[in-house]
Amino acid sequence: MSKQKLHFNSKTIHGGQQPDEAYGAVMPPIYQTSTYAQTTPGGHKGYEYSRSANPTRTALERSLASIENGTYGLAFASGLSAIDAVVKLLEPGDEVISTNDLYGGSYRLFRQVFEKFGIQFHFTGLQDLDVLESKITSKTKLIWVETPTNPMMNVVDISGVSELAKKNNILLAVDNTFATPYIQRPLDLGADIVMHSATKYLGGHSDVVVGALIVNDKKLAEQLYFIQNASGAVCGPMDSFLVLRGIKTLHVRMQRHCENGKEIAQYLKAHPKIEKVYWPGFEDHPNHEIAKKQMSDYGGMISFIPKGANYKDAIRIVEQLKVFTLAESLGGVESLAGHPASMTHASIPKEEREKSGVVDSLIRLSVGIEDARDLIADLEQALE
Repeated sequence: MSKQKLHFNSKTIHGGQQPDEAYGAVMPPIYQTSTYAQTTPGGHKGYEYSRSANPTRTALERSLASIENGTYGLAFASGLSAIDAVVKLLEPGDEVISTNDLYGGSYRLFRQVFEKFGIQFHFTGLQDLDVLESKITSKTKLIWVETPTNPMMNVVDISGVSELAKKNNILLAVDNTFATPYIQRPLDLGADIVMHSATKYLGGHSDVVVGALIVNDKKLAEQLYFIQNASGAVCGPMDSFLVLRGIKTLHVRMQRHCENGKEIAQYLKAHPKIEKVYWPGFEDHPNHEIAKKQMSDYGGMISFIPKGANYKDAIRIVEQLKVFTLAESLGGVESLAGHPASMTHASIPKEEREKSGVVDSLIRLSVGIEDARDLIADLEQALE
C-alpha cells in the first residue's frame, strides 16, 4: 500500500497488505508449507521454517498491527497461547494485577499454570484507580486488563491505568476482544500490549481459533517473537487466511453488532421479568463516562439477570432459545447465549465468581448481525 494514511474502515481491507509478489493475488495466498528451499545454509527469501514465520501468517500479523495502530503484530494458535506468551515475559517472584471478573480461561491459566512457577496474581476491581494503586508493589511487573470485562461488562480507564503503570515501570496489557479496534484502540490510550482472541470478532464466523498480540516497542516485540518461536504456539496458514478474511468485513459487522446490541439491551432493560442488564452504553452503567471517552460505540456483548431466577431458571431460559444458539464463544455473525457459571467461567471457584457478580442466574449474550426483531422475539418466547 501507499504511504497514504488510511481511516479504520479502509485499514481493515488494505492495512499492511499488498498484492502477492509472485502472481499479483489480491488475497494473500495460503502458503501450506512447513519448510522453504534454501540456496545455501541460511540463504533464503525471508522464510525458512513455518513455526518461525509463514507468508500467510505474516500478512495477518501486518493487518493486526495496522488495525490496532501498532507497529508489530504476532499471531498465535489461540487467545490463551497469546496470553501465555505475555506471562512468559515474567520471572519467578513477579506479581500481576488483573481484573476480578476476567474470562475463566485466563483465570485458569494464571492460577493453575503460572502460580506454581512462582508468579503471583492479584484479582481486584480495576474500575477504581485508587484501589489499583494500593495494590501495586515493587514486585508488580504486569497489569492485565479486560475492558469491557467478561462477563460483567465493567469498564476500566485505560489511560488512567497506563499513567499508573508507566509511573511504576509496569507493563500494561489490554485484552481488547470484546471491543475490537473498531470501538477501542488501547495502544493509543497508553497500553504496551494489546491482546485478542481473534477467534471472536476478528475472525467473525465461528470457524477458526487464533490469538493475537500487538505492540509498538521494538524490544518488547523481539522478546515476544522469541517466545512465540521458542514455544511454538503459532497458528497455521489456513487459520491465518480465515482471520484475514474476517478482518476485511470487521467494520461492517461491528456496526451491525453495535446497532443490534443497543436494541437488545434497551429491550431487556424495559422488560418486567429482567432484574439487571449489564451493557456499557447505559448512562447508569458503572464508568459509563469512561466508556464514552475511550470507546466509539458499546458493542454487542450483554449480560443480564432475570428477576427471581436461580441456576435452574437461567439454564431453562438459555435452553429455550431458538435463534440464539446455546454455545461457548462469542463474536460470530450468529447470536450466541451462554451461562457463565456453568460454561465460560466454570473454572473459577463459585465464591470467587459471585464476589465479582458472576452469579448462577447470570446469562451472557453475544448479539449477532441477524434482524434484531427476530432476536427480540426469540428472547420474548424464552422469557415467557
